[in-house]
Amino acid sequence: MKYRFLIVFYMLCLQSAATFAQTYSILIKGGTVIDPKNNLNQIMDVGISEGKIRKIAKDINPSEARQVVDAKGMYVTPGLIDIHGHVFFGTEPNHYLSNGLVAVPPDGFTFRVGVTTIVDAGGAGWESFSEFKNNVIFNSKTRVLSFLNIVGEGMRGGNYEQDTSDMDPNLAAAVAIKNRNDIVGFKVAHFIGNDWKPVDNAVKAGTLANMPVMIDFGGSTPPLPLEDLFMKHLRKGDIFTHAYTLLEGNVRETIVDEATQKVKPFVLEARKKGIVFDVGYGGASFNYSQAIPAVKAGFYPETISTDLHTGSMNGSMKDMLSIMSKFYAMGMDLPSVIKASTWAPAKVIKRDNLGHISENAIADVAVFSMRKGNFGFYDKTGYKMEAKEKLECEMTIMGGKIVYDLNGIAKPIYLK
Repeated sequence: MKYRFLIVFYMLCLQSAATFAQTYSILIKGGTVIDPKNNLNQIMDVGISEGKIRKIAKDINPSEARQVVDAKGMYVTPGLIDIHGHVFFGTEPNHYLSNGLVAVPPDGFTFRVGVTTIVDAGGAGWESFSEFKNNVIFNSKTRVLSFLNIVGEGMRGGNYEQDTSDMDPNLAAAVAIKNRNDIVGFKVAHFIGNDWKPVDNAVKAGTLANMPVMIDFGGSTPPLPLEDLFMKHLRKGDIFTHAYTLLEGNVRETIVDEATQKVKPFVLEARKKGIVFDVGYGGASFNYSQAIPAVKAGFYPETISTDLHTGSMNGSMKDMLSIMSKFYAMGMDLPSVIKASTWAPAKVIKRDNLGHISENAIADVAVFSMRKGNFGFYDKTGYKMEAKEKLECEMTIMGGKIVYDLNGIAKPIYLK
């Protein structure tokens, strides 16, 4: 009896030790891993432990994991990176996208669509950044970064964004250098004067801080030449957002000639130079009349982004996955769509530790299904494309923790 008791006790100890020493906290099984950095597009398992990707292999034993995610028939990608959003939300009614009511709290609009990193595009300037950092960056589960507005007051709207005396490149660069963990570049937006000063000051700040500049260009009548912007003012790695827009009135040139439906030659030269073309969909910054001929010509966006705010999300933009599905419907292949939403933006904002599924990388992961049905993707003009497929987020993992699970595909759903 004594020996039998010892054997049973020993076996229970071994079983308990095996449970305690499970290799992975989360194991994603049977999904098609699309990881553009590592040229992966095949069915693989992904093991996660201590906030990191630990193993990518054909078949990992599920008994080695505390939670197992059944991703069969789904796509497993790096967590999405939205490099143009507006999340400096607040309570000031006259502050527009800078501590105002039009911006949105990130956690409510990111994880449910697979976004793990969002960059606020110019909501805060050097004068208001500390408030943004304390109120939003420090208090969000989403990784929130910032393109610092060249306007010190940030995106307050109206006259604030026309004040060239508040566009100080030295002060902007100093704040960016001091906050390198949070600031990835500089933003120019909403300036309607016939003056290159906002662009040039932002580029000067970018040069001082060794960071890119994102340009929301246009507003003057007649418009400043787009070719001059690309070839005379911007540098390799600077970002032209709202790339596929046609604005009413003669206030901004387009990248596609509306008469010939051809991408303009200087735009192709700008891409060769290294100018980054970003979607920045927004409430009024995307037209199929620009996007369809550009995509047909192979002029894909380097980065897909939302320009998220209350107006755009309730208009034709909707969310990151809606835009990705639109480009997929226009003929952009799925790996290219995923790349423009993960690894490409990570490189653009110089965050090479993000946007990929590599061993020992940060475990930011999204799991998507391709929903079948009848879908209508329309733009601000009411032009609609119909499609039979649409991306839907099944799960988002942030830093190795499940933060969104649409249909309870983790087993167990909650760890006790």
